[in-house]
Amino acid sequence: MNRARLIFHLDMNSFFASVEIAHDRSLIGKPVAIAGNPEERRGIIVTSSYEARAKGVKTTMPIWQAKKLCPNLIILRPNGDRYRAASKALFELLFTYTPLVQQVSIDEGYLDLTSYLHEEDPVKLAKNMQKLVLRELNLPCSIGIAPNKFLAKMASDMKKPNGITILRKREIEQKLWPLPIEEMHGIGKRTVGKWRNMDILTIGDLAAADRKRLLKKFGERGLELRERANGNDDRPVNPHAYSEYKSIGHSTTLRKDTKNDQIIRATLEDLARRVHLRLRKKDMFARGVQITIRYYDWKMITRSHKLLNPIQSEEELFTEAKALVEKAWNGNAIRLLGVSTYDLLEKKYAYKQLDLFTYSEEIKKEEINETINQLRERFGEGIVQRGWKKEEKE
Repeated sequence: MNRARLIFHLDMNSFFASVEIAHDRSLIGKPVAIAGNPEERRGIIVTSSYEARAKGVKTTMPIWQAKKLCPNLIILRPNGDRYRAASKALFELLFTYTPLVQQVSIDEGYLDLTSYLHEEDPVKLAKNMQKLVLRELNLPCSIGIAPNKFLAKMASDMKKPNGITILRKREIEQKLWPLPIEEMHGIGKRTVGKWRNMDILTIGDLAAADRKRLLKKFGERGLELRERANGNDDRPVNPHAYSEYKSIGHSTTLRKDTKNDQIIRATLEDLARRVHLRLRKKDMFARGVQITIRYYDWKMITRSHKLLNPIQSEEELFTEAKALVEKAWNGNAIRLLGVSTYDLLEKKYAYKQLDLFTYSEEIKKEEINETINQLRERFGEGIVQRGWKKEEKE
């Protein structure tokens, strides 16, 4: 008989603000917010302390609105190096418990403690872990305890800050199923309306939903989420994977071998659009872009670029792919072009990974991309064509 797994999901509480408070102890108990550009009233809030949140301050809220709600709000510039250093120190601590630690974002990770525990109480272990993180780093965290990753993640969200929550499979009917569908891990904001249109309003509704309807509307992903809603998740805690998706890409064989710049450009634009749509559908961002070129003589090359910040937009994908092709192309006639993305992570984690000075810009891009995609879904792919910035010739 297989031993039941013991999975912890550790989630830091208001991480960026907490790191700043740990650095400057005079900020303890005060409303603190991190903003992309504090000098601009049009800048937005990246994150805030719980004291600020109690006044109504929220992530992505304009600074002027946050200051109106909380006049004594202390707004700090982001310090990416400080946050990355704190994250590194955090995961070094977690690896002292078990080698099975999977980091999923800068401030969040899973631990498989099945082999670690013998007779020790899991709650006692979680309390000791919280105390260690607080003592060594001056940072608060919440911990979810469950037999799998999905339930552990849901549990850690149930009690913040400094919470410890156990969620057993036998408790999901009472604790999990009454929650609204939008609170389920794996359900993106963009798809909430589609679930509601199927009269799936709660996690319990999804758990009981008809399999055939789910498969028709959402494909295999719908069935997978139904399993999760019923408390089933056999994904391992993988120390080597930030994301469970390996890569997303597209390639196309040209109608005839070509050296024509305009045809190559148009093909890359189309590939970037198709890759963007697949990333968007899965709510994923990419931290790497790769291009493939196959020449008329069947010789093939690949080139890739690891990115500082994760991307998803059609424009950014095209820009990266175009730069790689321009650098790699030897001038021979091209038969096939491919664009793929790798080192993927979920959208909500991607925003945490972004260079914080670009956060406001990413929010604006997301709004524009969402509008374009809605128009395409309603009226067809050709309704909107992107205009690219004209390149200057020397």
